[in-house]
Amino acid sequence: MTPKGRAVWSGSVSFGLVNVPVKVFPAVRSHDIRFNQLDRESGSRIRYRKVAEATGDEIPAEQIVKGYELAPGRYVTIEPDELVGLNPKATRMIDIEEFVELGEIDPLFFNQPYYLLPDKTAAKAYRLLVETMEQEGKAAIGRVIMRSKEYLVAIRPLEGVLCMETLRFDDEVVKPEEMLGDADLEDVAVTDREVSMAAQLVQGLSEKWNPAKFEDVYRDQVQDLIDRKASGQEIVFEAAPESSEKVVDLMAALEASIEAAKSKRGGSEGEGRQAAEG
Repeated sequence: MTPKGRAVWSGSVSFGLVNVPVKVFPAVRSHDIRFNQLDRESGSRIRYRKVAEATGDEIPAEQIVKGYELAPGRYVTIEPDELVGLNPKATRMIDIEEFVELGEIDPLFFNQPYYLLPDKTAAKAYRLLVETMEQEGKAAIGRVIMRSKEYLVAIRPLEGVLCMETLRFDDEVVKPEEMLGDADLEDVAVTDREVSMAAQLVQGLSEKWNPAKFEDVYRDQVQDLIDRKASGQEIVFEAAPESSEKVVDLMAALEASIEAAKSKRGGSEGEGRQAAEG
């Protein structure tokens, strides 16, 4: 196996007395369109300078220190050497601490995905770990140090390889009750008929997950706008119609939604049959 791209980390996955040498590769790539800020009149880039608030003077990098605000205008400064002393000791090991059911990990905890691919000397041990985790339906929970920072990670099998997700710690996840405050949704009653109709709507809109069918429409529109303006086209936009908020009857909305879902599904199935017959 010869991976494409550049590894961001290399080391070993350790569980029990077994070590599996691996390399870590990013599992996602960003296609965001990024803009720079320009002066409208001259067209030149806008640059930011680090200026002291009290004097207005630009401050050189070597004179800048980190400060934590204890109260408005009151800071404690931290020197670089003081942070270095707290950095975790670098290791080349992903230490698996336990195995859990993958379904027990709420997606809120997932942060950044990576692929773990085997070193050329570790294909058999790697394959053994993949097949065992697939068979058991488990995810491995462990820790890894990358870029001088310790991460909690979950490792799971994915289409024959291992995928490592960095995880948020429990105190980083906002619990629903913190957001609800004094609101109590349990006091809101829904009828059996409403639940039944909502279930029909869910069933009518249910499909097998296929990420390829979903595209970033807004990004494509922005790119098209850039291309058209770069080619010299004059862009004219119509004003968006004002939306009026209406009080919607829940049952009527459910009934209309169910009919629309049936119509959509019928049209899709009909197109599929025509394509198959053609």
